[in-house]
Amino acid sequence: MTIGETLLPPVSERGYNPVHNVGRALIDAASLMTRAVDRRAQEVGISGPQWVVLIRIGGGIGNTATELCRSLGYDSGAMTRMLDRLVKLGLVRRAPSPGDGRVATLSLTPVGEALYPRLRPIAVEVIDEHLVGFSPEEIAQFMNYLDRVVANGQAARGGGNDCNDGPSSGGTQLTTRKGAT
Repeated sequence: MTIGETLLPPVSERGYNPVHNVGRALIDAASLMTRAVDRRAQEVGISGPQWVVLIRIGGGIGNTATELCRSLGYDSGAMTRMLDRLVKLGLVRRAPSPGDGRVATLSLTPVGEALYPRLRPIAVEVIDEHLVGFSPEEIAQFMNYLDRVVANGQAARGGGNDCNDGPSSGGTQLTTRKGAT
């Protein structure tokens, strides 16, 4: 959209609508999907947030507390508590990283690996029910847009999420030392 030769910013003060805007729609969609995941995860004996961490570890998307913390936007204390619960449940194990023994590498235990095949269908079902009526081409285009939103957000933050930007971070650094992840 242009006025004369000037390209307007994606959202201007003049065009902002607090009831109908991209930010609110993204948050509302994420909230609906999160609640749907949480309901289904409870059926397999875990919480929605635990499901998110397990699906990432099992899918190879994050194998250290720092990676998970950055990708999920958790503060270091919340991630440590989450991993402690998953270890206590026997679903995740911590082991010294081969490249740096001070860092704990995360993996699913045999119990976690046995549960993992029940986690993937939750993702498929939730995504499918929220994308009813979208063609494969529309989904690909939507993913492209979302990838761009994420990339823009990361660029605006200087390259990614900081583990200590969460609401209860207190500004401490995430400890990924063996036994303290």
